[in-house]
Amino acid sequence: MELSGKVALVTGAASGIGRATARRLTVEGARLALVDLDPSGLATLADELAAFSVVADCSRSDEIDDAFARVHAEFGRLDLVHLNAGIAIGVSDPDLLDDDTYRTIMAVNVDGVIFGTRAAVRLMRPQGGGVIVVTASIAGIVAFPLDPVYDATKHAVVGWVRSIAPTVAPDGITVHAVCPGLTDTNILTDPTKDALRSAGFPLMEAAQIADAVVTAAHSDATGTCWVCQPGIPPTPYAFHDVPGPRTQGAEGVAPKDLVL
Repeated sequence: MELSGKVALVTGAASGIGRATARRLTVEGARLALVDLDPSGLATLADELAAFSVVADCSRSDEIDDAFARVHAEFGRLDLVHLNAGIAIGVSDPDLLDDDTYRTIMAVNVDGVIFGTRAAVRLMRPQGGGVIVVTASIAGIVAFPLDPVYDATKHAVVGWVRSIAPTVAPDGITVHAVCPGLTDTNILTDPTKDALRSAGFPLMEAAQIADAVVTAAHSDATGTCWVCQPGIPPTPYAFHDVPGPRTQGAEGVAPKDLVL
């Protein structure tokens, strides 16, 4: 997708990866809509970029639907959606996980992506296509014992992106995930950042993830998970096939080949 003149919506836009992506999309010439729960940070960025903005809780389907409808009413279309809003909780021991904390991270990281995708597809289908890019994580393709619930949410996001891509492809809609490694955003606490730097582990700047979002938007592929690591360009992750059935007459049949 050529981004100049296109309408782009970014959730979780007030800080971190969302803010960096919003700035990058402005450089690319996109017309910008910003969505975030933080009214102060959102207003500051919207003023900086002369962007349209909507305060909304991305974990609530009614607020997501309203935000997308307001953006569509303002611009008349929606070409690129970056579903970026997300949180971490830092609870490694399941015995210490309380219900409210669990429900909160699932609502933001999983529900918000599914609600946002649904809203985007409903607007993109009638116009003949668009691009959806979701912020997942390296934790969506590897184990992350420091925050296993966060890891579970990002595995869910990766599975969602890969599974819906074939369904919406005939409508001209491509779907991607960006999978950053450790990035210098508010999702990492300051002591964690200090410990990583002391150990010589490089933290990526959020701008590198914004590059990956633009790379995904320009890609002709779909269902791609773009790995972002220090010192390398965004790289499509190569998922390996799992063993299939070997019973007579069913060799080589995969669930994805079935028509439900």
